[in-house]
Amino acid sequence: MCNDRSQHLSRRSLIAAGATTVVMGGLADVYAQTSPNADPSAAVLPDEALKRLADGNTRYSSNTSINRDMSAGRAGRAQAQYPFAALVSCSDSRVAPELAFDQGPGDLFVVRVAGNFVNTDGLASLEYGVKILGIPLIVVLGHSNCGAVAATIKVLKEKTKLPGHLPQLVNAIKPSIDLVEKQKAADPLAAAIAQNVRYNVERLRRAKPIVAEAVAAQKVKLAGAVYDIGTGKVSWL
Repeated sequence: MCNDRSQHLSRRSLIAAGATTVVMGGLADVYAQTSPNADPSAAVLPDEALKRLADGNTRYSSNTSINRDMSAGRAGRAQAQYPFAALVSCSDSRVAPELAFDQGPGDLFVVRVAGNFVNTDGLASLEYGVKILGIPLIVVLGHSNCGAVAATIKVLKEKTKLPGHLPQLVNAIKPSIDLVEKQKAADPLAAAIAQNVRYNVERLRRAKPIVAEAVAAQKVKLAGAVYDIGTGKVSWL
């Protein structure tokens, strides 16, 4: 009986090891196809990536955008992607990161969720961007009059019980609201929007092992910003 059990465990271990090898091999193939390391000319330093975004927003907010031909480079993008920045953005339909930063398809790796916070799934996507795609910059982008943040303030104040999975959204934004309430800000909503950005930047700074290690090694830069829907301008925090 002991020998049978040992053989069974051995077979199961071999199967598990084989599966791991297949997965890692698959990721290695993806890495070879999509990583900027496969194309040295696509490598971008963190500060350069940040400048590209800042310059792009200046063009967008002044109505001088240069990325108008969405078909340009389409054939090349079918083979590989070389995004130079990742963004954690709100799902708000009025916020379009590629437009706001005047970038074309394939330039930005965007993770969107109402309230622009980092959850487990979003973090896994960002880890993919850092580890597999070699992205040198992650930006947490909030925006003016954020409905998710405003709703969280209202729910917490009125102690409203929400249906479905909405409480998870409130719980994710709540730490920033609590801090702003202690500060007694003159404009609670604007302060909470900015604090929510800062809070999630810090979450990423501590997000071990992949993002935190890349930031500590200065391979990845973190930044926070707030997009003004009315003017189109981005303010960097």
